[in-house]
Amino acid sequence: MSKRQQAPGELELVRAFVNTIDREANTEHLGSPRALAAWLADHDLAPRNTVATKRDLRHAIKVREALRAVLLAHNRGARAPAAAAEVLDAAAIRAQVRLRFAREASAALESQAAGVDGALGRILAIVHDSIADGTWARLKACREHTCEWAFYDHTKNRSGAWCSMKVCGNRAKARAYRERHAAA
Repeated sequence: MSKRQQAPGELELVRAFVNTIDREANTEHLGSPRALAAWLADHDLAPRNTVATKRDLRHAIKVREALRAVLLAHNRGARAPAAAAEVLDAAAIRAQVRLRFAREASAALESQAAGVDGALGRILAIVHDSIADGTWARLKACREHTCEWAFYDHTKNRSGAWCSMKVCGNRAKARAYRERHAAA
């Protein structure tokens, strides 16, 4: 993974979560409830003794794909799909995400749920914080329909469209060239 793709701070956890599937390599890192629990523990989102169920796995994948839909919308400069927003809203409710104030007059969103729901709530809290600090819109999913890899757009004008110009960008440009010349 290129440093150029990495997101700043905790937003990297969201990028990593979305990238738990590699469509081009046909690799699913959340292939079982046990794999989900291990991934969450490895990324300090849940304790090592977290037990995930098949229902948790389906829910986590649904949340992951809703996040991907939002990241694809970021890449097109479009609004997030309503269905994705509904999935993320429901996940926040399940995670019992709430605002907590500290003595230092600071506040943070925290998940009150345990287990997988709590871990997903933490991911959603990171999304909220990145919206507040202005980094969220730069987290995008590759426009190449066979890829859709999440990447952080470090370009000055926020115009990054592909996870890799050498691979996906080159494919898209070659395809556009062929289409232009086939029409001629």
